[in-house]
Amino acid sequence: MATYTITLNERTVSGKALKEYLQALGVFISKVTPKRKSSYLRSQEDKLAGRIERFSSSEEMFESLGI
Repeated sequence: MATYTITLNERTVSGKALKEYLQALGVFISKVTPKRKSSYLRSQEDKLAGRIERFSSSEEMFESLGI
């Protein structure tokens, strides 16, 4: 027995029809939703992409923000 992964766009007519056809054949269909990234992983991506600013003091940070 083999396992196949098919990505369908259920918003289109042909995608809906294919899904219904596969269900009629008795094919097991499971919907997989992508996992959200945790805040830690997003912060690490920001750090690697250079979207982080560093300040030596809070006064310097407020100055940069114009406060």
